[in-house]
Amino acid sequence: MRKVTREDVKDLVAYEKVREEYRKRIIELKKRRRVELGDRVSLVFENTETALSQVQEMVRTERIVEPAAIDFEIGVYNAMIPAPGSLSATLFIEITQEADIRKELDRFIGLEQPGVLFFALERTGKVNAVFEVGHSTADRISAVQYVSFPFRPDQIEEFRGGAGDVTLVLQHPGYQARSALTSEIRSELARDFDPES
Repeated sequence: MRKVTREDVKDLVAYEKVREEYRKRIIELKKRRRVELGDRVSLVFENTETALSQVQEMVRTERIVEPAAIDFEIGVYNAMIPAPGSLSATLFIEITQEADIRKELDRFIGLEQPGVLFFALERTGKVNAVFEVGHSTADRISAVQYVSFPFRPDQIEEFRGGAGDVTLVLQHPGYQARSALTSEIRSELARDFDPES
């Protein structure tokens, strides 16, 4: 998948002119790329467009005009774009009651362990999540995690093919949920395996 370049990033004035319509388009895109796992966890699968939207908003919010600072933001958000043969996502642990934040988050300690979060493919087996390091420790976990799912070629073929079920599964002692991907989400995410996308 293509990375964001400086040429993709609009300057502050140009972005402000298109921001309202652009944000509507990105919100709709993220809806097609969101998978909910029960009532506490959701994943938004990232691509070039979602990463670029984050860069544009950071440039706007921080009023960034220096090329080196823009390049820094591009580097941060390019890390969210999946590597070849992978899907990547931002995982959110959604807690609405502020008083319960620590207690609820503690339920998810160990979420990053292998085999806890994975895609289950009917014919070709599991694709385990790989968590970005630095967002959890033995006794603390962040409510936002960055994960990737490295697929084998046969798993990509099955994912793209549309036959059989593809299910996102979370099996943790403190929280279990699963979500079968709809054909619309599966089709949307399958594009991420295209190196030209």
